[in-house]
Amino acid sequence: MRQMLFGLAAAVAALTGTCAAWGQEAAKRGEYLVSIMDCGGCHTPGIFLGKPDMERFLGGSEVGFQIPGLGIFYPPNLTPDPETGLGQWSEADIIRAVRNGVRPDGRQLAPVMPYQSYSKLTDADAKALAGYLRSLKPVKNQVPAITGASEKPTAPYLAVVMP
Repeated sequence: MRQMLFGLAAAVAALTGTCAAWGQEAAKRGEYLVSIMDCGGCHTPGIFLGKPDMERFLGGSEVGFQIPGLGIFYPPNLTPDPETGLGQWSEADIIRAVRNGVRPDGRQLAPVMPYQSYSKLTDADAKALAGYLRSLKPVKNQVPAITGASEKPTAPYLAVVMP
């Protein structure tokens, strides 16, 4: 009996170590994906003003994108802050938004978000990405609200101007 318990304990320890190693590997993969997908290139405060605030990495942008006929959209906070970020979103919610461009409330994301390209993520990569975002330090940062096409903006935005 003692040998059996020792063997069971050894198996549990080995499995726990394997799970921990897999978790670390997934976190590294998620961080890598955030880097090559350039999430910080839109979702980091100050990025469009030439002064990225890396203390609030992925905390959302104060500068939006104007999409003619639709309005102005501000890249949201991707950190797990429960009030201003993804803290209330599940892993499945994050994956659905990244792959399909649909928020948990059913709203379609702005077309400037390249979810069409990200729809090709493997299941493992999508989970690694979501897990990494959920592991970040929460940043409390409320980005400006979406401004409709006929509304007056209250925050800066980027626009394409035809000559």
